[in-house]
Amino acid sequence: MSVAVRFAPSPTGLLHVGNVRLALVNWLFARKAGGSFLLRMDDTDEERSKPEYAEGIERDLTWLGLTWDRFARESDRYGRYDEVAAALKAAGRLYPCYETPEELNLKRASLVSQGRPPIYDRAALRLTDADRARLESEGRKPHWRFKLEHAPVEWTDLVRGPVHFEGAALSDPVLIREDGRPLYTLTSVVDDADLAITHVIRGEDHVANTAVQIQIFEALKNIEGGGAVPVFAHLPLLTDAAGQGLSKRLGSLSVASLREEEGIEPMALASLLAKLGTSDAIEPRLTLDELVAEFDIAKVSRATPKFDPEELLRLNARILHLLPFERVAGELAALGLAEADAAFWEAVRPNLSRVAEARDWWAVTHAPVAPVADDPAFLAEAAALLPEEPWDLSTWGAWTGAVKAKTGRKGKDLFLPLRRALTGRDHGPELKNLLPLIGRTRAEKRLAGETA
Repeated sequence: MSVAVRFAPSPTGLLHVGNVRLALVNWLFARKAGGSFLLRMDDTDEERSKPEYAEGIERDLTWLGLTWDRFARESDRYGRYDEVAAALKAAGRLYPCYETPEELNLKRASLVSQGRPPIYDRAALRLTDADRARLESEGRKPHWRFKLEHAPVEWTDLVRGPVHFEGAALSDPVLIREDGRPLYTLTSVVDDADLAITHVIRGEDHVANTAVQIQIFEALKNIEGGGAVPVFAHLPLLTDAAGQGLSKRLGSLSVASLREEEGIEPMALASLLAKLGTSDAIEPRLTLDELVAEFDIAKVSRATPKFDPEELLRLNARILHLLPFERVAGELAALGLAEADAAFWEAVRPNLSRVAEARDWWAVTHAPVAPVADDPAFLAEAAALLPEEPWDLSTWGAWTGAVKAKTGRKGKDLFLPLRRALTGRDHGPELKNLLPLIGRTRAEKRLAGETA
């Protein structure tokens, strides 16, 4: 069977870098195996799921280049979940429970105070038909729990290795709420089974869920037939640089903010997230194909990876220094630099950490600049030696050579006054690259101390 994976976010907030890391790993795994990548919106939490968040998820994935082969939305599949729930009830695997949240909290607190795990006591299984009728006459509506088998649950995890749970140590999970809506534990299994997902790659916070869901997979297989239980891989969760967890609801390191406010390039984020927590060195990559070729889920460590925005910014700068003009022309145009060309980009990119910083250097080369004229006499001598145009990359060397021969200046005493007069700054891109962009007319005026 061909490899099929899925990224199944809940559209309840902005995607953060931890979410996108899971999407990227799934995508790389699928592409490396020649398989398919499904984007599934797990939107059954109707109170918190918002269309704008779903649109944001698609926008973030598209920006990163993580195209999907298939798409599904859980809110379109309520009929299917009802069908499966009915089959599980008929098989005796789903049973009604009538405890209120307050009653369940008291039970849990009592068990914890005794030093015992807070496992549901299956009191609802001892209710008679008369008991249930009485409770319902009082206005209580049941929630439905899945009856786990008290047998070992084992699987070989692609990241964690052999995993073992005792069924008796697990609590029967609630699969259907009092209002009849299914919960994630059920819908995720039904979707994965129906959509033939072969590998479930997700965060390690789902390990206990997996033990429960394997039993649900097996129950559905016994009732309806179907394929094998998926292979599982649970990745350590990403934290911020301080070791704190990330949250969609808190907007922690959201992809949208990195793109729109921080000016991060998609391949900088992908290059970092693909290698965080692996044995590979983090290096700039210009295409997702390069990351696919290097990907191996066996390289993922069980250690907790930390996401450092400063590391991302450094990687962003390294990528910009490699990107050809064609890859950034659209971004430059969006910044109002539609007239920028390859010569301008190649001149300024070694000094950029974000594309937006190119606007400053466009202003230096194409807009009036107030020069810093510390040594007017020297600058006048230099101006008198300016060669005629056309200028190219050799002009700076020829001109400064002539100025050096005439004035005897060299090193910092030669170059810094010229830089400050021509650009108004002490540092920046190589002047051999900037000078042809500035042009003779502007250069002559700036050397004379005029704003030009």
